[in-house]
Amino acid sequence: MPSKEVDIQLFNETDSEVPVDTELITAAASLISNQEHRTFSFLEVVYVDEDEIVRINFEHLNRDYVTDVITFRYDENADEDIQGTIFCCAPRIREQAEEFNQDTGTEYVRILIHGLLHLTGYKDQSPEDKKQMTSREDHYLRLLFNA
Repeated sequence: MPSKEVDIQLFNETDSEVPVDTELITAAASLISNQEHRTFSFLEVVYVDEDEIVRINFEHLNRDYVTDVITFRYDENADEDIQGTIFCCAPRIREQAEEFNQDTGTEYVRILIHGLLHLTGYKDQSPEDKKQMTSREDHYLRLLFNA
């Protein structure tokens, strides 16, 4: 399935620089679209601080803690083109990069890929799901950075 033009909106609501731009989002979405046989039509990627991610997490998921990413898919039908928003917590991503001894830019891209995979239907609640998600993240990171 060939990828088509994706309407991408990128917002940084934090006080820090985010090493992700629409070109990188387009490349990641195109790669995932082609390999997962899904089509993205609208993606909004929003970088927020810890207070905002906690507010979103509590308001929409009834969870009261900081997380790295929360995704919302807007289209109704699983067969439709994917439309959604990915909220990423910039401070948490930087903390994880340090925690996992990972390059900060790479961790930002991993979380972006993680959000895109959630939009395509991947889950990460069970240990098996987490293992599969991490495997797919690693796969797409290799393809993006070794292309």
